Amino acid sequence: MTELTALRFGRLLLTGAAGNLGRVLRPRLKRYCERLRLSDIGDLGEAAAGEELQRVALQDKAGVEALLAGVDAVVHLGGLSTEHAFEDILQANILGCFHLYEAARKAGVKRVIYASSLHATGFYKQSETITPAHPLRPDGNYGVSKAFGESLAQFYFDRYGLETVSLRIGSCWPEPHDRRMLASWLSHDDLERLVMAALTAPVVGHTVIYGVSDNRQSWWDNSAARHLGFRPQDSSEPFRAALEARQPHIDTRDPVAQYQGGGFVTLGPF
Repeated sequence: MTELTALRFGRLLLTGAAGNLGRVLRPRLKRYCERLRLSDIGDLGEAAAGEELQRVALQDKAGVEALLAGVDAVVHLGGLSTEHAFEDILQANILGCFHLYEAARKAGVKRVIYASSLHATGFYKQSETITPAHPLRPDGNYGVSKAFGESLAQFYFDRYGLETVSLRIGSCWPEPHDRRMLASWLSHDDLERLVMAALTAPVVGHTVIYGVSDNRQSWWDNSAARHLGFRPQDSSEPFRAALEARQPHIDTRDPVAQYQGGGFVTLGPF
């Protein structure tokens, strides 16, 4: 995939760099910056040319403050990415998110790209089409933490002018796994396009956008976020025939088939 912009950053920070999406973005983001700082509590391997590795838990306030020093912008994927007990979500996703925003404010960082999730609105029906302006309807502890992060981003913009693009990422895999993902799928290349649009749009304030490819079916209307310039190029349609053959019947009584959050709406309590 060719580079998407001529703009270059001095130093970008990617949190959650050892996670599924972090590993996808790590080599891609390096093309757009002089230095790429990578953070996770997981194994980051060896530093490549132009990389800086820092093992920092988001719960560590002093560690996060050091992590943000000298950073131009942040792509924040860090934290737990699936449903867990609230006590675990609280530490990584809520307290950790606060530490990141407060450290960004102190360091003078101008923009955060925040990995929110479709699960912030997972209790809308699959029969509905919604926009980022619809009220939040989280489908679990994880979704609640993402709703908190979006609210925190709005507060830090309103109070301090720290810009954020909150990416409500759909189902970001090499290919969709089931018929539900025909609507929610985001390709890896479109993820890169989305992140770079969020990083380079001249003015964003606090913008919320769903991270989804140009699928024939969609539950989400992103027209209010067109100022970002995100234009997805991929589609789930080439996978449709195989998925329909594998899953010819849908039990519409099953909450997993009713709600946009899929299986997350039935998880727990923990």
